[in-house]
This record gives sequence, C-alpha cells and structure tokens, in this order.
Amino acid sequence: MEMLSLEQDLKNNSYPGRGIVIGRSANGKSAVAAYFIMGRSENSRNRVFVEDGDGIRTQAFDPSKMKDPSLIIYAPVRVLGNKTIVTNGDQTDTIYEGMDKQLTFEQCLRTREFEPDAPNYTPRISGIMHVEGGSYSYALSILKSNNGDPAQCNRFTFAYSDCVPGEGHFIHTYMHDGDPLPSFEGEPKLVAIPDDMDAFTDMLWNSLNEDNKVSLFVRYINIEDGTFQTRIVNKNK
Repeated sequence: MEMLSLEQDLKNNSYPGRGIVIGRSANGKSAVAAYFIMGRSENSRNRVFVEDGDGIRTQAFDPSKMKDPSLIIYAPVRVLGNKTIVTNGDQTDTIYEGMDKQLTFEQCLRTREFEPDAPNYTPRISGIMHVEGGSYSYALSILKSNNGDPAQCNRFTFAYSDCVPGEGHFIHTYMHDGDPLPSFEGEPKLVAIPDDMDAFTDMLWNSLNEDNKVSLFVRYINIEDGTFQTRIVNKNK
C-alpha cells in the first residue's frame, strides 16, 4: 500500500467527518493516537474536548445552544489498564465494559452498528491500542451500512502487530462532503507518524478545513513504561 501524505489528504477533503489515526513514532519509542471531530451544523460545532481522568470527553461549549446530545456527547478516549480505546461515539463505553469482562475488541463491537442518523448512517469507527512490556499492537474497526442501506451492517476490523516505526493508519467516517454523506470505503490509509508530537498536532489541526473543524486530540504513549503526553486543541475557546 502506498503511503499517503496525511497533510495533503486532509487539506484536499473539506469534510472527512471524524477521524482516527493510530501508529508508531519514527524512532519507535511512542504509540501514537490522534482523533478529530468536525461539524456542519451549529449543534455539532458547539463542542470542545475536555480531559476526563486518563481519557477525554466531548462537552457543549455553550450549553444553552445544545439541541440533541445523543450522538455528539460521549467519551472518545478511555484507558483500561494497558489498553487505550479511541472511538467516534459511545461505543467507547461498550468496548471498555466488554474488554473489562475479557471480551475481545471484535466481540464488544458485535453488539453495535452504524449511527441511526438517516440518511447518512454515519459509520462507527473505533481503535484499540495495546502497549505492554515494550510491545505494541493496535486495531481499527468500522461498522457501516451496506452502501447506505440500513438493513445490513457491514463490519470490518484491521489488526496491526509488530508495528513498524514511522507508520500509522488513518480511518475516517466520510469519503468527502455530500448529501447524504458517503461512508468511508476501503482499508485504513497508510500514513507517516513523526517523532515530534507538537509538530504532528499542528500539522493535523492546520490541515483540517477551517470552517468545519471542531476539536483535536493527540497522545504519545511511551512503549517502554506506558507514560503518556496529551495535546488537545479546540476551535471554541
């Protein structure tokens, strides 16, 4: 698979929706995750990321303007021991609770499907990172309608072990803007992961469409000892 320029891929797409990037830094020392949200409606844009323990959650920037919190207020990131969960919805909790009961990532997601937001039927995208004793692996999942038909949920999981330094994978909810919004297609995109966390954060934020971007989360986890650093950028301040 050809490695894409993540910067150009984002700059050339005004509305990828919500996106997850997971990979390993070029020096091999860090497990890396990024998650961003975008919005077209006032309700979707009225959000910020806030820290919540070792994870984060979405929160209304102006509570008086919040109309329907059902699909936009959730915990995108939670940590369960040596596992970090990153998703675009409340399936974060489904994965956390299921894996706490020794279910696998895939088993947890069998109980969920795409979002009930006709006519888009937004895919649920999820990632799991496993860092333990100097080893690192991760997986990405997408649950999507069958070409816009809600009668069938198509489930895909992509697992990556012995992660290659400098490589990561990018998955997002929509191929591009549209009405209805077309769901992501194909394998997660192969992208480069740098060592410099702040430069990576700046590149991602500056590459997202200025009108539609809402919030960005980036985390670098030390593969040897599990300690981590986090960056959060919110358009609403």
